Amino acid sequence: MTSTCKAIFITGGGSGIGRATARHFAGRGWMVGLADVNEAGMAETAAMLPAGLSSCHKLDVRDRAAWDVALGDFAAKTGGRIDILFNNAGIAAGGPIDVAKPDDIERLFDINLLGVFWGAQAALPYLKAAGPGAALINTSSAAGLYAGPGMSAYSATKFGVRAITESLDQEWREHGIKVRAIMPGFIDTPLLMGTSSGSNRTIRESVQEAGLEFTPVERVAEAVWDAAHNAKRLFWPVGKTAKRLAFLSRWAPGLLRRGGLFGRDAASD
Repeated sequence: MTSTCKAIFITGGGSGIGRATARHFAGRGWMVGLADVNEAGMAETAAMLPAGLSSCHKLDVRDRAAWDVALGDFAAKTGGRIDILFNNAGIAAGGPIDVAKPDDIERLFDINLLGVFWGAQAALPYLKAAGPGAALINTSSAAGLYAGPGMSAYSATKFGVRAITESLDQEWREHGIKVRAIMPGFIDTPLLMGTSSGSNRTIRESVQEAGLEFTPVERVAEAVWDAAHNAKRLFWPVGKTAKRLAFLSRWAPGLLRRGGLFGRDAASD
């Protein structure tokens, strides 16, 4: 049985931001396509959604051909309709560049950056068919605003997502498709258990000691909704930390570089 309601396809839908966004959109009557490599996580998310408003699609975002299969399967359930692609799947990695393992860095770039590119390419025919109001939403990060020590590879992927977003918003304007990037601050994930460069403290401990907040995933989900429906704003910092970084990186970059994210000046209100 097909659906005629609006439809969103969410990668990384098995947990975290993807799960919160699925709940936000399904709660407003949208059909939600959940994509992830974690089938158990997707099933848990689907169980939280209203009956009949979700479908699960195992997808490794690095696999270009798999994108066509997953989107095609979802479209078969929606009457061919996909109004929003939320390119959210990603992994985290941090640490000094001299200890970075090649396999880990290649995987990071393939998922966080190439996966976003393949998703955009695969979704374009569906978004064009959906017409004005269609949107591509990409998950960047506050790490796409400021690249702190130990974050070179991760930040490179998130700055890259910003570039894809900026380029495609201009490229797709003629089709009436909005392209936006959300840029959350710290979400309480395993990445924060790593150590900052030159310190024995975990990043999580540094965040807490600096008085910076953890952004709730529900607030990020709200930002996805707002970004998809806003005609003007391209980048969406989410949470106090991300908004502070956006301000400092534009108006006081020298102060930010001297103090660092966890420095007294950069972290103060």
